[in-house]
Amino acid sequence: QVQLVESGGGLVQPGGSLRLSCEATGFNLNEYSVGWFRQVPGKEREGVICINKSDGSITYKESPKDSVKGRVTISRDNTKNTMYLEMSNLKPEDTAVYYCAADPQPFISHCIGLLYDYWGRGTQVTVSS
Repeated sequence: QVQLVESGGGLVQPGGSLRLSCEATGFNLNEYSVGWFRQVPGKEREGVICINKSDGSITYKESPKDSVKGRVTISRDNTKNTMYLEMSNLKPEDTAVYYCAADPQPFISHCIGLLYDYWGRGTQVTVSS
């Protein structure tokens, strides 16, 4: 059974850092393109950062209002079949439910969530003092 389970969410102060984990079962995560997404109630889900299986290229959902580029890192530990999202200099507007996703396509441009087939249930991240 294909499953993704996120962990590591919680309350963090503005300017702080956090690492989220996403453990995969039922398939080898390193054979998939993967990504992290987030959603605020009442708003569309948006891509945070993604990495493609084909060439390891990293893509972002570019947002003119609040780019996460430079504040987030995506990585994988193939021995644990787990991927990570590290976030730094967190801001209140980063508050959201964060989801990990995976898809067998070798390349997905612009971290587009609709193109990913497998999703975790999400973990809440709250940035507040």
